[in-house]
Amino acid sequence: MGSLPAQASLLGDSQTTYKIAGTLIATYTIQSGDTFSAVADRLGLDLNALLAANPGVKPEELEVGQVINLPTKSTGLVFNLNDVARVLGVSVDALQSANPGISNNLTIGESIKVPTAPGGGQPGGGDLPGGTGGSHGGGGYVDYSGPASNFPDPSEWAGYSTLWSQNVRLMKFNDSDSEIALIKKSIEQVARESGVDVRVILCIIMQESGGNVRVPTTNNGVRNPGIMQSHNGAEFNPGDPAGSILQMVRDGTEGTRDGDGLKQNFQHQGNWYAAFREYNSGSVNQADMNDPQGATPNYVRDAANRLMGHVWDGM
Repeated sequence: MGSLPAQASLLGDSQTTYKIAGTLIATYTIQSGDTFSAVADRLGLDLNALLAANPGVKPEELEVGQVINLPTKSTGLVFNLNDVARVLGVSVDALQSANPGISNNLTIGESIKVPTAPGGGQPGGGDLPGGTGGSHGGGGYVDYSGPASNFPDPSEWAGYSTLWSQNVRLMKFNDSDSEIALIKKSIEQVARESGVDVRVILCIIMQESGGNVRVPTTNNGVRNPGIMQSHNGAEFNPGDPAGSILQMVRDGTEGTRDGDGLKQNFQHQGNWYAAFREYNSGSVNQADMNDPQGATPNYVRDAANRLMGHVWDGM
């Protein structure tokens, strides 16, 4: 059964409408000051893909009110609401809130509204992506294994406030109160900029460095500095703690000129667990998230436990 072509249109900054199954083609109306590069950055798109979607359109001749195409995206033939949410990177609750009365079983051609983060970026709920909802967490370590579908759905993750309370206690072993406040401010700012779930950023910081702003830089062929051990990005500068902490979080989340961040990893993989494996290893065995591919075997499993609010010795 082949894919069916479908249209999607951007509805302001608050939501995007998609049709289920097949190619999803979006359009965008040029605003004052827009360039192809600015549109790509704001919407989290690859610039070359955006240019390729608009053959014959000269970048230097864009006009206000002009309608351009956005690169295609496909959900494949998915009908279950949980699958749609996973592919689009939003929670089931967010889809249900945006589409009152929506069925758990969707039909080909059915239109759904998908929340997007303010100013573009990947879909996410509310003013702070991942900042609302979630469980109270708790419980011990769970030995998740196999493909990403065997790992907890993001709708099951613990709430941001719960995760922050758990992890701030660990940060206190290495950071001052003022540094911890800067970490929190930077996480939330970058989540809003990028559209990446704030809980993802927090938990990968804890996975990579325990939140220690002075964590040593590692170099196993690639320089990995900072609290997210980014790809040749920034490290802590005691002369500029606010600026350097913000840049460390940006580098790990949004990438550097030398390598991808979590946002790009998610765009490549379509789910967070494979994105974590790519972030850690650079390549992914889709059948086994714990296949280290030369890196850390328990990386994805640990990240999943962190996101669930589980607690264990040595976390």
